[in-house]
Amino acid sequence: MKIALFATCIGDSMFPQAPEATVTILERLGHEVVFPEGQVCCGQMHANTGYFDDAASIIENHVNTFAPVLDGEWDAIVVPSGSCTGATRHEQALVMEHVGKPEIARKAEQIAAHTYDLSELLVDVLGVTDVGAAFPHRVTYHSTCHSLRVAKLGDKPYQLLRAVKGLELIDLPDSAVCCGFGGTFAMKNADTSSAMLADKMSNIMSTRAEVLCAGDYSCLMHIGGGLSRLNSGIRIMHIAEILASTEDAPFEGNVSFAPATEVN
Repeated sequence: MKIALFATCIGDSMFPQAPEATVTILERLGHEVVFPEGQVCCGQMHANTGYFDDAASIIENHVNTFAPVLDGEWDAIVVPSGSCTGATRHEQALVMEHVGKPEIARKAEQIAAHTYDLSELLVDVLGVTDVGAAFPHRVTYHSTCHSLRVAKLGDKPYQLLRAVKGLELIDLPDSAVCCGFGGTFAMKNADTSSAMLADKMSNIMSTRAEVLCAGDYSCLMHIGGGLSRLNSGIRIMHIAEILASTEDAPFEGNVSFAPATEVN
């Protein structure tokens, strides 16, 4: 397949290891990945905060950038983020309808039908659960709110992680409970967010995992900051980074919030 990568703004600007790992996985499986250079943000942050007019211009850019998928230039669009995948499906058309641009809203819906989170592209579209990864470490997985409730990824990330050679997957207590990030929620409601984060970190540390894995670097950033302040020794990694790692070529992306003893 020929697949267009939507790296997301946080992936492009802060955590490029996730989109880089996504490319590594798909190319290893024999697919061609292209990067449309006009991409920026999906507009989720603006829409969630109520700035629909600002969100509309960003969404229109997204629609124009990824419109070639409708002409068959690409077979699919992959996103290493359940949050941004959910936003393209459930927010973009709504915003464009709200600002009086129904034609762009329809086009956004059509593009969203070709847009997949990495885990669902692998499992549902490509029919793959074993991507040839190897990662001999204890890992626990956090189901981020948008991936679980908006993108509705279900157990697809678990299917992929269970197939990784050498990986010991530890169940995370209350894995479906929010970590307290919620984008601007963490800034507008800092005390509540911090309390939710404390509960999440307590559950993570109870697993004695070496690595906390999730499909959204926004939530990993929030949790990883807390874990690093506690000197927990637990590393955060996007699921793509783990799936990109093999015995012969362990994935070496940028290290974020790395503990003193690194996971190789």
